[in-house]
Amino acid sequence: MSLRVDGFLYSNIYLVANLQHMNISENVGLKPYNTFGINANSKYFTTLTTPADIPALLTSKLFERERHLILGGGSNVLFTNDYDGLVAIVELKGIKIIDEDDNAITLHAGAGENWHSFVTYCVNNNYGGVENLSLIPGTTGAAPMQNIGAYGTEIKDVIIAVEAVEIQTGDHKIFSKEACEFGYRESIFKQKAFDKYIITGVHLRLTKRNHKLNIQYGAISDTLKSMNIASPTIKDISEAVMHIRRTKLPDPAKIGNAGSFFKNPSIPSIQYNELKNQHPNIPSFPSQEGLIKIPAGWLIEQCGWKGKTFDKIGVHANQALVIVNYGGGEGQSIWALAMKIQQSVEDKFKITLQPEVNVIK
Repeated sequence: MSLRVDGFLYSNIYLVANLQHMNISENVGLKPYNTFGINANSKYFTTLTTPADIPALLTSKLFERERHLILGGGSNVLFTNDYDGLVAIVELKGIKIIDEDDNAITLHAGAGENWHSFVTYCVNNNYGGVENLSLIPGTTGAAPMQNIGAYGTEIKDVIIAVEAVEIQTGDHKIFSKEACEFGYRESIFKQKAFDKYIITGVHLRLTKRNHKLNIQYGAISDTLKSMNIASPTIKDISEAVMHIRRTKLPDPAKIGNAGSFFKNPSIPSIQYNELKNQHPNIPSFPSQEGLIKIPAGWLIEQCGWKGKTFDKIGVHANQALVIVNYGGGEGQSIWALAMKIQQSVEDKFKITLQPEVNVIK
């Protein structure tokens, strides 16, 4: 068997030799590898730091035999038990220019690049398009899987292609933006192609001048005014977003969390009008045609969860959409709390919240 990755053909002889250099560990604690800070253990553990590590891993008997999980920054997962299998962390690094003209630039970012570090790199070089996505935890490779978004911007707005390796064949494939099938916190990698590919890199098209600034969503405009900035640059917007996030959201390095636990639900306008009559202050914003999007955090807060603590876990005091681990909390307890929150919103508003976090059972 041979595998092709990033234009190179790896033979069986090479793969056998390369496997000897792979660092496979046993019974590794996953607390440093998930932002919830859940102290689950993985039966087997490895990291993918070079393109050659991927074909070596895919052809190993261990990979074929064991259940396996490919992780980026672990910023959107919840472990509810120890992982009885192999966890592989993607750490492919590097940022390079693919194409450039006077108005725009196309960058390739390795899947293991820290997302916020990548945003900082872009902002410092005056590359526009990702400034509203500042301070989102995770890696560049995980960003398209979730179609990360914040303050009126989604990564689908700047992505032009995603590079990935098919797990079954080892073939290298480039997904166009359209092939990624992006949706609200969704992509083909979370749906039809889930667990079928390892994302290795992302191509993003960014502006070099005449940036399309997006400051109307959330509190960005008010924050810029408080900073006495009338004509903001992309750096100003990035700093405003970081200020807002630090004010409203807990730092995963200090309090375990995965950001928004639930998606903002979209409901038919008829249902929204009925709720509006019962709750005149219900916030909303347009969604798909015929649908109205309701902030999940508001729904959860109306059910009385905001700021509630339950031993080592709870709901954040400043943002009801964030479930937190104050230290030593278990994944099963967090999942049980999430299900109680979901049921209470269903009972009160007849709206079923969908988890945004990937639950690993």
